[in-house]
Amino acid sequence: MKKHNGMRPHDVVILLKIIATDNDNWLMKDIANKLHISSSEVSESLNRSVWAGLITNDKRRVFKSALLDFIIHGLKYVYPQKPGAMVRGIKTAHSAPPLSFEIQSDQNYVWPYADGDSRGFTIEPLHPNVPKASLEDHKLYELLALLDAVRIGNTREQNLAIKELKNRIQ
Repeated sequence: MKKHNGMRPHDVVILLKIIATDNDNWLMKDIANKLHISSSEVSESLNRSVWAGLITNDKRRVFKSALLDFIIHGLKYVYPQKPGAMVRGIKTAHSAPPLSFEIQSDQNYVWPYADGDSRGFTIEPLHPNVPKASLEDHKLYELLALLDAVRIGNTREQNLAIKELKNRIQ
């Protein structure tokens, strides 16, 4: 195994995709195809996640409690984000479901994406292919939008997002 040089943003995306798959019979190539990431990158990511204690040694099952701890206590510090310019894209954070049902705001946040249906302030996704993968998997989309609420939201938004993430991940 290569030397561990720390987690990368897309490692969290890959772990959430495994959780969204909702079974232990997934294949690495399927995760790679569905996330539009190379198989070798998925393999390296899983090795980093094993080292970090976020997935079992056989790379089949995510340690959900450990992942939630990282999301709750570390995500916004390790992968911080500030809203950028107004662009076309796909809604995220409190602008996307499920938080959009509870939080009313005139400020939309979006992942930049040319084929998106909304305008809002840019939030850089954890991987450039997140918007495309999210359009193909509604469950993953909601998990990633909740992650962005943890990354950029105020305390109320973060607490609502964490509550939703706990319900969906555990």
